[in-house]
Amino acid sequence: MEIYDDPTLQNAIELKNITQVYKNKNGEDVTIIQNLSLLIEHKPGSRGRFVVILGESGCGKSTLLRYISGLQKPTNGEISIFGKPRTDPISMVFQQYSSFPWYTVLKNVALPLIFKKVPKEEAEKCALQMIERVGLKGHENKRAYYPKLSGGQLQRVAIARCLVNNPQILLMDEPFGALDLHTRFQMQLSLNEIKETLNSTIIFVTHDIAEAVFLADDIYVMKANPGQIVRKFSMNLPRYRNLTLRRSPMFTEQVYEIEDYFFKNLNN
Repeated sequence: MEIYDDPTLQNAIELKNITQVYKNKNGEDVTIIQNLSLLIEHKPGSRGRFVVILGESGCGKSTLLRYISGLQKPTNGEISIFGKPRTDPISMVFQQYSSFPWYTVLKNVALPLIFKKVPKEEAEKCALQMIERVGLKGHENKRAYYPKLSGGQLQRVAIARCLVNNPQILLMDEPFGALDLHTRFQMQLSLNEIKETLNSTIIFVTHDIAEAVFLADDIYVMKANPGQIVRKFSMNLPRYRNLTLRRSPMFTEQVYEIEDYFFKNLNN
């Protein structure tokens, strides 16, 4: 896979020659990811890129996020963040609800600032601003568990908690996968609005082609056996997406283009 490199852009995330080998039940080496390279760039001073990693289940999409976040190390290869080896963990939103149910929404969102020794009053002020930004105003004093909050609201808590630090990079591992169709689309609309206020580079994993097209600036397609990135699609769509755009010919054409690529090249 060619690494896309523009000298006018800053290297936000770079993975070089990543290989992951596991032992199977017979003690034999099985290569899950092989010689994978990926460069995600960011223009300094601009809004961050929204990058989607798209592929079938089991191809290694979530594993790539764990490499970037620091939750897992590859067998071989190098990972750098803004040109340097990663030192600190990177914020990540998971498919499973990750809030602390014994805390309120406010305390959940304020936790990253509290851990950084930000004074409580300042931390809660920043948390309240982020809670309003993700559409949870009025819920700040509720405990963060189902059914006190809906699935979509719990994912908003997780997103707000990751964003309150104003991170340079935000990782999202199929965060809407467990939601019903209506709530999932509402969350896609909300995330589209939130990203307009951020400078963060967002890496979003999904196997849903329409979701990928609706959210992404760039889509990287992964194949399995072994996992590799095989194609990049740049979305020729307005940055701001809504229901009207989703029903437009330009949107459906981009979806069909990627579907055709999957059918022609990735059917096993």
